[in-house]
Amino acid sequence: MKLRQSISILIIVIVIATMVPLFALADDSVPYDTYVYDYWEYIVFTPAPYVPGETISGIALGIGALNDPQGIYIAHDNAVYITDTGNNRIVILEPDLHTVRDVITTFENEGKTDSFDRPRGVAVTTDNIIYVADTENRRVVALDGNEAIKTVSNPQSEMLGDDFDFVPLKVTVDFAGRVFVIARNMFQGIMTFNSDGEFIGFYGTINVNITLWQRFWRALSTQEQRARQQLFIPTEFTGLDVDPAGFVYASNIDRDGEQAVRRLNPNGEDVLRKGINDNVGGDLLTWPASPSPFSGPSNIIDVTYRGDGMYSLLDSRRGRIFTYDYEGNLLYIFGGMGQQAGTFRQPTAIAAQENRVLALDAIRNEIITFEQTLYGELINKAVSLRYSGDEAKAVETWREVLKLNENFELANAGIGKAYLTAGNNSTAMYYLRLGMDRENYSIAFRRWRNDLLKDNIGWILSVAVGGIFGYVIIRTVIRRRRKHIEIDDGGGAFDA
Repeated sequence: MKLRQSISILIIVIVIATMVPLFALADDSVPYDTYVYDYWEYIVFTPAPYVPGETISGIALGIGALNDPQGIYIAHDNAVYITDTGNNRIVILEPDLHTVRDVITTFENEGKTDSFDRPRGVAVTTDNIIYVADTENRRVVALDGNEAIKTVSNPQSEMLGDDFDFVPLKVTVDFAGRVFVIARNMFQGIMTFNSDGEFIGFYGTINVNITLWQRFWRALSTQEQRARQQLFIPTEFTGLDVDPAGFVYASNIDRDGEQAVRRLNPNGEDVLRKGINDNVGGDLLTWPASPSPFSGPSNIIDVTYRGDGMYSLLDSRRGRIFTYDYEGNLLYIFGGMGQQAGTFRQPTAIAAQENRVLALDAIRNEIITFEQTLYGELINKAVSLRYSGDEAKAVETWREVLKLNENFELANAGIGKAYLTAGNNSTAMYYLRLGMDRENYSIAFRRWRNDLLKDNIGWILSVAVGGIFGYVIIRTVIRRRRKHIEIDDGGGAFDA
């Protein structure tokens, strides 16, 4: 009886010991859960990659309270541009976030004083031209200081129709001067304009796939029934950013929770990679048992390019910030809804400024900042090193990450990929197995097997040839012995 109880206690201890690493990493020092998903799509809590920083209000800046801020952009000099939508102004802050560089409420437009009407989006070029999505004025304004040098309004095209109402919501500009605009109720895609402000077409259209079953029922439906059915129209984009190479990152409404962002090449084709889980749509677990009490897929409303192939998405449903690497692998998740510092009531926009992540809250009317921790710094550094091709230093950094979170599969996979690149296939197989990277493990195994055969092909062939030769000799000897036996038997029978 005592032996049975001892065994039961031992089993319980082992089970608890195996579970502790998954949950002991949850950081109680921040007001939100920080976690990732493993290969099997289970939640694994992690150290906090970012912790709440300052919360900055317009009152603290001395410019009066912000009102429904909707857009934020970090310029090449790290200055911060904010669309203070409810106050009809653009607020420009110095990189320290505490000094106001300028507040644009009016500007000169063809010799007249002009102003904004609920501007929502803003972007800045490398030569400091400010592009503003002046939403209710139904135009995009390009400003050089406080002077409008270009205005995009009322675009004309056979693709738009005579009754088209141009209501720009978000804007960005690439290095060639092409202007990309997300417009209200524009399902055909992102609107693109050339450097002269002329509409040149749609970009990155996302078509909704209709299942065979849906096609069947629509074919059998009456006209009234079709009118009541869901419209199968392309989905809407929600946020924009562009990387130095001219690839546009565009977040979009994703009702399936699988892909809420696109990386669009100059032809408007999506070239985004989706990682091991084949998912770049935010939370994988979306029922109430997940870390948030809110159900349903993440509602991604904005995207910011972080550099070195990394990008972050902002979820307005649960206040989460998701960061991915250039291969689409989830790096970390932080943020949440609430009243505490570092949480949101209504997140609207996101941007990254060096080691900080900035976000806007339209109800709190504040800029919420997040500061990088050692854990987040090491992950970002490792991804950057591998992106730039410095595999040796990347391995060293991934090992430091594993000291802080031994359950981080991506760190093991990163080390395995580095060994794979270096040609150390057996070691690569070990780490890739820990990292659950089946694709690269198969490559490492195939190379290891080929190397094994190549290194041992001489004696393998010798053994094979010797075996065949020996087999032939043995067969020959056996046949001759059988023939002699048959002759002997036959002769004995004749004599008898």
